[in-house]
Amino acid sequence: MYRSGIPLPERMRPKGLSDYVGQRHLVGPGCILRNMIDSGRLNSFILWGPPGVGKTTLAGIIAHTLEREFYTLSAVSSGVKDVREVIDRAKNNSLFSSAAPPVLFIDEIHRFNKAQQDALLGAVEAGTVVLIGATTENPSFEVITPLLSRCQVFVLKSLDSGDLLALLERALKEDAELKKLDIRLKETDALLRYSGGDARKLLNILEIVTDSAAGPEITIDNALVTSCLQENIAIYDKGGEMHYDIISAFIKSVRGSDPNAALYWMARMLAGGEDPLFIARRLCILAAEDIGLANPNALLLADATFRIVHSIGMPEARIPLSECAVYLASSPKSNSAYMAIDKAFAAAEADKGAPVPLYLRNAPTSLMKELGYSDGYRYAHDYPGHFTDLEFMPEQLSGSVFYEPQENPGEERLKSYLRSCWPKYYGKK
Repeated sequence: MYRSGIPLPERMRPKGLSDYVGQRHLVGPGCILRNMIDSGRLNSFILWGPPGVGKTTLAGIIAHTLEREFYTLSAVSSGVKDVREVIDRAKNNSLFSSAAPPVLFIDEIHRFNKAQQDALLGAVEAGTVVLIGATTENPSFEVITPLLSRCQVFVLKSLDSGDLLALLERALKEDAELKKLDIRLKETDALLRYSGGDARKLLNILEIVTDSAAGPEITIDNALVTSCLQENIAIYDKGGEMHYDIISAFIKSVRGSDPNAALYWMARMLAGGEDPLFIARRLCILAAEDIGLANPNALLLADATFRIVHSIGMPEARIPLSECAVYLASSPKSNSAYMAIDKAFAAAEADKGAPVPLYLRNAPTSLMKELGYSDGYRYAHDYPGHFTDLEFMPEQLSGSVFYEPQENPGEERLKSYLRSCWPKYYGKK
């Protein structure tokens, strides 16, 4: 059968909000972005969400609906020169037209460095352009504060199964090429599972499955989808199921103290185009969760690695990542801090109303002093060893032990100190 060459996700890209799937918390009736569009008063904002949830599409729909000139740049391939050219073009056009400011859409804005983001500031502040940025990363960390303060941040969510099924049904009913086929959807579990809330991935998978069919009659079930993907999906798909399998293998290799396996899985990720900052973030979490108090220096190294990777980028970033992964895998392990905070969260959830004992409250006013605030508090530094046996828990949680030191040299020192302070909780078992 003749194919147009245009991928299905592009053929199905909606032109208006009536065809836009998902993000009802933003574009549903009465919601914040919908109100902005309906009023025609457009302010700069950043769309933050996972891949394939409609960030680029939404920016285009907004510009089209409001009849704004639409400029688009990709942070992957654009530099300061490109940003300034667009801003100059917008300024020149405004001299000969009274039209509303154009929309400048920057995809993957988190990949812009500070100089590139600085180049946007004046134009955004002056209203020369309305900036719409799209990012899969937390803008609090990736967008400079002056630019972030001039933009609202809207969080987009992964599409749920209802959204994906609606998109699937629309594609089968409206796409001219799919309508030429006799397609029967028998099962959708595999389609939904492999797409992972990503509309683009769902439509790509649908196209792979239909392209692989021998004739016009196609019955789509879980087995067909799985077999087609095994033949067509790349060895490493940084946005798909293989991505999660490999990062899982990497984490478990570090946790299991195998530096060689950790390096192998990390190399697979980097060779497949994985964002090195994603790996660096996972190393930070690993250092706290799986090494913790057995070796607190692990968290310091992981934090330094994240900052260095952010500064230098690939390919050099592979070296500090390797150093950190080897160090963490070769370090003694403890999950005591991780276990302790989970126990504390459970207790806090169960006893949300537990009052702070009066003697632990500050008494900045005479009325508070009269009410007994701070009365009975003992300042630890006034006592031998800088310790006094005082109850710091709410009454109903007295005696609770959340942190339990584990067997490793680092925590043996902590256990010894705590045992000297609190023998009733940390005495020999």
